[in-house]
Amino acid sequence: MGSSDKPIDEQLQELCEEQGEKRGVPRGVRDVLNSAFAKVPVSSFPKLPYGKVVEISGDASISEAVHLLVEHNSFSGPVTNPSASPTDSWSTRYLGMVDYPSIMLWVLEQAELAAAAIATGSATLVGAGAGALGALGAIVLGLTGPLAVAGLATFAVGAAIAGGVAAGSGVAKDAPSAADALGQDFYKLILECEPFKSTKVSEITRAYGWAPFLPIQHNDSMLTVQLLLLSKFRPHSIPVVNIDKNVVQDVITESGVILGLSQCRGSDWFDNLAGKSLHQLGLPIMMHMSVDARKPVLEAFILMKEKHIGGLPVVEGPEHHLVGNISVRDVRFLLLQPELFAKYKELTVMDFMKTVMEQEPETGMLPPTTCENTAKLGDVIEILAKKTLPQIPIVDKSNQLVGVVTLHDIIGCFVSEPKGYFEDYFGGVFKDTFRQANRSE
Repeated sequence: MGSSDKPIDEQLQELCEEQGEKRGVPRGVRDVLNSAFAKVPVSSFPKLPYGKVVEISGDASISEAVHLLVEHNSFSGPVTNPSASPTDSWSTRYLGMVDYPSIMLWVLEQAELAAAAIATGSATLVGAGAGALGALGAIVLGLTGPLAVAGLATFAVGAAIAGGVAAGSGVAKDAPSAADALGQDFYKLILECEPFKSTKVSEITRAYGWAPFLPIQHNDSMLTVQLLLLSKFRPHSIPVVNIDKNVVQDVITESGVILGLSQCRGSDWFDNLAGKSLHQLGLPIMMHMSVDARKPVLEAFILMKEKHIGGLPVVEGPEHHLVGNISVRDVRFLLLQPELFAKYKELTVMDFMKTVMEQEPETGMLPPTTCENTAKLGDVIEILAKKTLPQIPIVDKSNQLVGVVTLHDIIGCFVSEPKGYFEDYFGGVFKDTFRQANRSE
């Protein structure tokens, strides 16, 4: 259908007429739009916003990387090879990408191990906690397998130091009590002591190869951008490489793509789908992924990481009434506000949302932004773009949660991956990466 001589709007109209009253995206629509997006270079997509490029040296410590990203209010950044020269190729100059929320989630998960080590004064246990840093690559890069334990020996350094701190602390002899007794000092221990103080970013990125660093060029098509976001790796941001200068010139974010789509309103190809309701398009696909308001907030963040989703609706009561919304980006508040971090173990999702809303009402956690499944796709895109949300909960007339529509669901209405599309991506450099990812699904 994509090769037809008919205008796109006529092709789409015919496909919709063939669809009739059936739910879902009409068969063949994605093929037509694939062909259309393949002809649109990234550089010409309507006012596509780019994220700020914050390069992080491979010599930087984990703690320094965190503070740098926070300082620049950046979601992620490319990691540079400290031994490379400015004239080296981009593939030599960059080791990978560091994702801020993923690092933070790992820090919070390790807090339990660190507290237990402090409680017992066990250098061995602290060494195990430090060694778990090897798992950071699996979180940041979305990988699993033998590489996930590659850092165990490397990060044993600092065990004696941390063990010494534990032995001399005189705190309670169980993990929860240890964390509570340390209070805000626990925050300092996690971000300012070992292993974060001496562990280099390059030690992580070198261990896990190229998997997370999936760049594009300005002359690549918007089809490539959208398919990368839908791929197994589901990157939160895509680096744009300037081949001539061998640098990452821009970073395209998920929300940036949605904003770009919203600015296509008025185009025949866009309005054809945007004018249909979520129900007509078979959305929501994710029917009931949510978190109870009484659950510990750390559980909510871990669930988001494990399910590879950007946010969760918050519900309460046996009827699952929607009361709030929380996203993976909100994890930053736990680390930026030591008073919250000090009580992270007993902090419920609801208490977390209320505390954050008192200081930053614009976060949109309470009350949550919602819509019904009768809403038009174009209106939903407009809401997500305007509020930079990763998803929107769908509710019925009694405000009960019936599902969630994500950025990936929306992009999936417009395009789908043609067979073998990534075989020649960047000259085939990443061919094996995509093949392995597809085999693991």
